[in-house]
Amino acid sequence: MSLNDYATALTDSLAKANLVPGSASELVSVDFKPTTKLEISFGSRTVDLGNFFRASECKSPPAISFAAEANAPSSASYTFILTDPDAPTPDDPKFAFWRHYVLSGLQPLSAGQTVVTQTKPALTEYLGPGPKDDSKPHRYLFLLFREPDGLELRKEDVGGEEFVQRRSFRPAEFAQKHGLRLVGVNWMTCAGDGWTG
Repeated sequence: MSLNDYATALTDSLAKANLVPGSASELVSVDFKPTTKLEISFGSRTVDLGNFFRASECKSPPAISFAAEANAPSSASYTFILTDPDAPTPDDPKFAFWRHYVLSGLQPLSAGQTVVTQTKPALTEYLGPGPKDDSKPHRYLFLLFREPDGLELRKEDVGGEEFVQRRSFRPAEFAQKHGLRLVGVNWMTCAGDGWTG
């Protein structure tokens, strides 16, 4: 799928899920066009614009891949955020945006690679999705931002690792404060293993 076709499919899927316009509008503008395709997988399963996962499929950190942007400098590095706008439930998202995973200093794919290079320690260690079995499926956003030259983020810039410190994260404010430019988005839905819908 070409990047233009992907951009159209992304826009359509975000609108259909009431994310943009909707609860993620502060993160992803209505006219956002990705400049690289953010590819995410959990084991052999690929995240594809809202497809469904069970929490048990997402216990280990995802594989992340993306090609270099056409007009970005070769030295460009990227920040990745996985966040949940539906915490603790889609009907009562009082803890949105839940911070599940934050990485900085990522480098795009180069010849022969299948996942991106992580050049720095995680800013927030991975905590897999964990919707309660009585909750409707949550929507999870995978966000890729190009960093400004010389950006050095620390764990303190993002927040603590403790469970309650991860809630009510403000990724749009975080991105603006640190000069991060959104370049790629993907998303999935996920429910607890016991959810029957």
